[in-house]
Amino acid sequence: MAPSDKRNPQTGTGDATPGGATGRRRGKAATRDAILAAARDAFATAGYDRATLRGIAHAAHVDPALVIHYFGSKKGLFAIALQLPVSPGDIITALLSSKDPSAHDHLGETIVRTFLSAWEPPTSRPQLVAMVRSGLTNDVAQAMIRDTLGAQIFQPVTAALGVPDGELRATLIGSQLVGLAIMRYIIFIEPIASATPEHLVAAVGPTIQHYLLDDLTGYEHPSPPPTTLRPSPRQTVADGLLDLDKEKGDHAERQNR
Repeated sequence: MAPSDKRNPQTGTGDATPGGATGRRRGKAATRDAILAAARDAFATAGYDRATLRGIAHAAHVDPALVIHYFGSKKGLFAIALQLPVSPGDIITALLSSKDPSAHDHLGETIVRTFLSAWEPPTSRPQLVAMVRSGLTNDVAQAMIRDTLGAQIFQPVTAALGVPDGELRATLIGSQLVGLAIMRYIIFIEPIASATPEHLVAAVGPTIQHYLLDDLTGYEHPSPPPTTLRPSPRQTVADGLLDLDKEKGDHAERQNR
């Protein structure tokens, strides 16, 4: 009997599926995309804690070693899966930099409309749901989401505003938009869940406008917390191997019950 085709973890070819079945060979980009798609679905449906590297590998029809090869660890995979389809910070920065005075009159509505346009399509929603749901349940995911929001939203908006309380304004905008996402797309609170996007734009836009341009005096900014050191690439891969070992141990414990 001919030996089964084994996937080469260095090239991403072979695409051996769980159980020894083989499929069509895929290139590196296709394999990486398949892992990311499976990861976003797993993080969206199960959250960071319950999603496993082995489960993600199974859904992507690859060996778990390939997940480690491409992304280093569960944490590294989650970080890549967090990348937003649009950069709200860039959009807000462009709007604030507009030389058209009338553009500033409806900034709040434009921001809400852009935010909802990223969430409404079924193709991008799982990735955003994964980010929010995981951040609600896991400390590691929370820290990574804070970094992502800071880099993609808060820092660009703070710089574009160019005012002493710019960071406060940026984080207030973030709190409003994340809260809206949780109510509409995570826990489906009515009537927000079934409202039309334009209805929400009209309702929430003025609040965002207030955070952007109105006077917010009376707030004293606290000192920022100390920054944390990022792990080295070698440590990231070691974390990934520990993830797999822990999943194997958890599985064996369930089997023995």
